[in-house]
Amino acid sequence: MESTRERILQASLKLFSEKGYLGATTRAIAREADVAELTLFRYFSTKEKLFEEVINTYSFLPTLKELLIEIAEKPYRDALIIIATGFLDLLNKRKDLIRIMHSEMQRYPEKIKKIHDSLINETLRLLSGYFEEMQKKGILRRFPSEYAARAFLGMFFSYFYARDIKMLTTYKEDDTKKIVETYVDIFINGTLKQEG
Repeated sequence: MESTRERILQASLKLFSEKGYLGATTRAIAREADVAELTLFRYFSTKEKLFEEVINTYSFLPTLKELLIEIAEKPYRDALIIIATGFLDLLNKRKDLIRIMHSEMQRYPEKIKKIHDSLINETLRLLSGYFEEMQKKGILRRFPSEYAARAFLGMFFSYFYARDIKMLTTYKEDDTKKIVETYVDIFINGTLKQEG
């Protein structure tokens, strides 16, 4: 059976995805989770704390932590394809939340913007650490690893954004595998250490 905390988080994800941070009230979230609003506040003292936990639970960050363990011994190209595919899968699952957050972002309170920025920075830090490990092993040439992490995830976010948020018809659903492989190959050619 789901715990009360999990029910609150799932209800929050659903309503934040449908109504945005600004439109989803704690009362409506409590109703969706089938708990009293007071119970919600016992678990999460403020709406900001609740939003932070939703973002931390359902973002790419926990997935990336798991993937970095999974890819530790894999060849570089295979590892990047796994990361890119996992990232796109998660973006696809959370597209409603991303769409509404993107449209509301300028109106968010400063605390919420900081939560969002902190999550992105932590995700980039983790991926950056992976690139640094590959540099230490002599697989990759020297470059600022944080910029590489931004470039790598940025390529795939741009593809997702154009296809799923802007609904550009230049992309088809069955293009994804080919795009992942092509973008990864382009990225590899820019990051691999050249012999001689």
